[in-house]
Amino acid sequence: MFKNALIYRIDHWDAPSLPDIDSRLSTAPFVECGATQPESSGFVPPRGDKHAALAESVGGQIVLRLCTETKAVPGSVVKTQIQAELDKIEQETGRRPKGKRVKELKEAVVHALLPRAFPKRSETLVWIDPVGRTVWVGAGSTKKADTVVTRLIELLGGNLKLALLQTELAPATAMALWLQAKEAPPGFSIDRECELKQPDSEKATVRYARHTLDIDEVGEHIAQGKLPTQLAMTWQGRVSFVLTEALTLKKIELLDLVMEGAGVDAANQGKDEGGFDADVAIATGELRQLLPALVEALGGLHQRQAAAAEDPALPQLAADGPASPDSLAPWDTAEAVD
Repeated sequence: MFKNALIYRIDHWDAPSLPDIDSRLSTAPFVECGATQPESSGFVPPRGDKHAALAESVGGQIVLRLCTETKAVPGSVVKTQIQAELDKIEQETGRRPKGKRVKELKEAVVHALLPRAFPKRSETLVWIDPVGRTVWVGAGSTKKADTVVTRLIELLGGNLKLALLQTELAPATAMALWLQAKEAPPGFSIDRECELKQPDSEKATVRYARHTLDIDEVGEHIAQGKLPTQLAMTWQGRVSFVLTEALTLKKIELLDLVMEGAGVDAANQGKDEGGFDADVAIATGELRQLLPALVEALGGLHQRQAAAAEDPALPQLAADGPASPDSLAPWDTAEAVD
């Protein structure tokens, strides 16, 4: 499901029914950019079937997909056109426009060229785990993820409140401790990729790729003040990923142990739906277990989020929704995904 993901905690949500969520999303479907429109975004069916629902539930896990289309005119083309316009005006009036007039010319040039620009589309997967009280956004940057979260808060209703997942230990601090001790936290292993960066104006950076990290050299860089900004890890031999200083998970990959163990079931479950149900069940099943282990390795939830996690006021979804969260602890993953 995900190659990259940022994770948000659900601080509050009077969750509507699944049909109500689908109805709400239908007010903001994806529509292609107009001739002079630089960007358009909206929700599309996560199954890939244009006639399917905009909100899908598999084993109580809700999946959405936001599609974004952008049209951009190459900067070099805009610059050439503006120069031509400026030269023309200077020849006609004897004066070369400046400031506000140049800005207006640029906007007019871009507007005129947009109908000829090729559109580019991207899709962002969203996974809502009402029981685990998390929202996973398939993005590699906070800026992109926050844009998606803004749309969710606008559309999903129920006084939805989301906050980026925060832990007691900053990821950079924890990664530095693991690398200096040459020991991964329980259940994890450290792989062969790392980036260390000096937190000053110089931003001196050291990168290791396909290189063992249990060497004194890495600890020396940290002792000199460099902090890990990325570290490749594997959980239980089942899921590999790169942890970043912003608590983003990148290069997420389900390993052979997972796929081999689920091979028969995945083939049967996905037979009629192109594998969608199986993919969702397998991926969410693994990531729902990975996340609490990672949070524990990072010292647990930040105090404020830990307090919010004790609040049981997150009603279950009606109509094909998951079990009530009252029956599970905030990080309980013992119940397998169907």
